[in-house]
Amino acid sequence: MNQTNTEITFEELTKHLMDDNSPSEYFNSLDKELRRYPLSLIKELKNVEQSPKYHPEGNVWNHTMMVVDEASRVKNHCNDSKVFMWAALLHDIGKPDTTKIRKGRITSYDHDVVGAKLSKKFLEHYSNDKDFIDKVCMMVKYHMHMLYVLKGLPFGNPRLMIKETDIHDLALLCRCDRLGRIGADIEAEQKNYKNFLEMILHYKV
Repeated sequence: MNQTNTEITFEELTKHLMDDNSPSEYFNSLDKELRRYPLSLIKELKNVEQSPKYHPEGNVWNHTMMVVDEASRVKNHCNDSKVFMWAALLHDIGKPDTTKIRKGRITSYDHDVVGAKLSKKFLEHYSNDKDFIDKVCMMVKYHMHMLYVLKGLPFGNPRLMIKETDIHDLALLCRCDRLGRIGADIEAEQKNYKNFLEMILHYKV
């Protein structure tokens, strides 16, 4: 593949996300192409390390590639597979700007909120489809909410999440995010997925 002099199109990126069984193979084959904006925003993921306790697969790029492949396996079960796959690719785009070492721990507080804003800039470079862009950004914004809801953490807004996302697709994205790491417990994460969907039924919009 030699596209160093030609910008990769949105259509090409979408085709690999939608058609490939393992989209990570395509994205891992890119090199100099990632230097161009906005792909440079995801190239930065290669430079961001994560907690080895929760992410033994290493940096954010490695994790994202695993999530994209997980998402590819279930995209046909989504209500909007294009939104779903783009959200899988961009879900941690906010980590380069938010990752810090605090008290000896690697943290990425608010990477979901920051990531939603960066996703908008990323996608607006390629597309004028406001509805599509808004849907992807909301998926990125709320991709941590499974953890917030299951653990009863105060960081989220489940009622607003229900208004602003397709809950079915968001739950699948959260599941893929949890499975996109070395040593993930498939049975436990499937249980978390089901519990999350059951718990949000108790929130009134």
